[in-house]
Amino acid sequence: MNCRVLLLALPLLGGRLVAPAAPADTLRLRRHLTYLVSTPQPRNYQHVAVLDSVAAYLGREMRRSGARVAEQPYDVDGRTYRNVVASFGPEAGPRLVVGAHYDVCGDQPGADDNGSGVAALLELGRLLGQQPALAQRIDLVAYTLEEPPYFRTRRMGSYVHAQSLHAARVPVRGMVALEMLGYYDDRPGSQHYPFGPLQLLYGGRGNYVTAVRKLGGGRFARQFSRHYDRAAGLPVKRFIGPAWLPGVDFSDHLNYWQFGYSALLLTDTAFYRNRNYHRAADSLEKLDLGRLALATDAVLAALLRM
Repeated sequence: MNCRVLLLALPLLGGRLVAPAAPADTLRLRRHLTYLVSTPQPRNYQHVAVLDSVAAYLGREMRRSGARVAEQPYDVDGRTYRNVVASFGPEAGPRLVVGAHYDVCGDQPGADDNGSGVAALLELGRLLGQQPALAQRIDLVAYTLEEPPYFRTRRMGSYVHAQSLHAARVPVRGMVALEMLGYYDDRPGSQHYPFGPLQLLYGGRGNYVTAVRKLGGGRFARQFSRHYDRAAGLPVKRFIGPAWLPGVDFSDHLNYWQFGYSALLLTDTAFYRNRNYHRAADSLEKLDLGRLALATDAVLAALLRM
């Protein structure tokens, strides 16, 4: 690693603000996660009926929150897959996008990857629905086909969504990807990094959320990460680095970059901390729902401050 990368990786830590009223509900988070990890077959690309049932569940829950809900179906290899889009606030004008993928990789329950992100998205929808008025349109999007074999292809649900916004010339202020937000470990040495020296900067305990953005990632990503850090009731490490650094583009935000939108990633750092990543051991009982709720509260606070 060269000196430039080390400088770019310096943590940018700020003060904390009090979380907003009506905090995320751990019981609701658990209910959503229990549903997601208990489908008849794993929610991977091979089980389209399961993915359809999950999409229907997400739509029902978002409607209960008061959202305007639409599905975005598209065909891949003779099968139809669908994103679920839940809109809050005014119909016209620029919008903010917050997204999480609901599919899994292979035959595993995917509690952290990415049940935690989807549960946070649903709870965020409930909290947004309680706001008396939103001056900004906010779209919460549940994506399909983030995982292999479609990762980094135009068949990813997030690519389809980002492309549709670009084609329609929709003004987008920015996008936030929720990717694995439920696994925490306070033990020394529980946190790993793509390069060893980063541990000297960020520490060896996996007890924080990372807000990841790329160099030149735009104003929205910079401002949102700052607001998120200040609002969070748990430690946040803000990271900025080149897109080629392993992990910086490992989720749906990468597709918004391709169309020139400012986007960032919120994550528990995935396999750099959670050794159950993409394994059958990625189960609900290993998650910390209290800290998942705090991570969700900070998303709401940052959105409202934007």
